[in-house]
Amino acid sequence: VVAMMILPSSLAILLFAKAFSVSATGDCEVCVGFLQRLYDSLTSAHRELSPALVEEELARACSVTQGKEGRLCYYLGASRDAATRVIASVSRPLASHVPVEKICQRLSNTDTQICQLKYGKQRLWDLSSAGLNKLRVAELRKVLASWGEECHGCLEKHEFVSLIQEKAPLHIHTADL
Repeated sequence: VVAMMILPSSLAILLFAKAFSVSATGDCEVCVGFLQRLYDSLTSAHRELSPALVEEELARACSVTQGKEGRLCYYLGASRDAATRVIASVSRPLASHVPVEKICQRLSNTDTQICQLKYGKQRLWDLSSAGLNKLRVAELRKVLASWGEECHGCLEKHEFVSLIQEKAPLHIHTADL
């Protein structure tokens, strides 16, 4: 009778642990999104992956990231100002084609901050000329700042609008506009 009571409670604990690990993976949106894009670009450009190649591409990708993905690169040690270096925890499994969700889950076991990163809500902008002309200059500056761009020497609204339209194709894939 006691064995029958222990078995269901063990099963319940096992199911709870499984549900927790699945939800923990779902919480790593920045890690999973960034590493999935990195993996997709690597597999489309290279037939075979090595840890050295993955480390090189990770460092290259991290050199241009900003915001939450830049913070992730800092935690991984792939940014120039990082204090620690755990790139091997990413490069070896990624080169072995381990799913990025599993990599992020393992990383979160060593550093819980990795899975606490969340993408902020992006403001949707109408990038047509008419839509941009409705915005104030301060809002146009925010659009550029969200892309990591500045308008040096812009004095009039139409200069901001033309720069945004010029830079939009470079940044549309990184922000939901």
